[in-house]
Amino acid sequence: MAEERTDRDAESREIETRPNDSWLPASVLPKPNPKPGWEFRYIRTSTLGHADNTNVSQAFREGWVPCPKDEHPELEVMSDIDSRFVGNIEIGGLLLCRIPTEVLKKRENHFQHVADSQMESVDNNFLKQNDPRMPVLNPERSTRTTFGRS
Repeated sequence: MAEERTDRDAESREIETRPNDSWLPASVLPKPNPKPGWEFRYIRTSTLGHADNTNVSQAFREGWVPCPKDEHPELEVMSDIDSRFVGNIEIGGLLLCRIPTEVLKKRENHFQHVADSQMESVDNNFLKQNDPRMPVLNPERSTRTTFGRS
């Protein structure tokens, strides 16, 4: 006897398809939920089990402040056992800290000014040897990208 079959058009492969989600391994350093007006960063507190007091104190002087655990319940992690920063989030010798966005922008502007000053100094030193008959360097920097024939 012939068995009854359904048409292929009636069958749907959508049911058999797997979801597009793929598994990703957990990050070693969890990211805190963003908060308006604050920037977050992990500050090194120790290297190979030895405290790095210089790095921590420099970060604190720049304006970084340790984040309390109770402000970030999404970061339920086991902190370092012998942490000097009890009540804060420290993972593998890295302490989660925050800084106001305005302070961070001022810091970035400062270092951009330092980099610009250094570049100007290098240019001035190099251009001392410049002769108008045979210029060494055009002081205006510009880049052009061309594709194919011009």
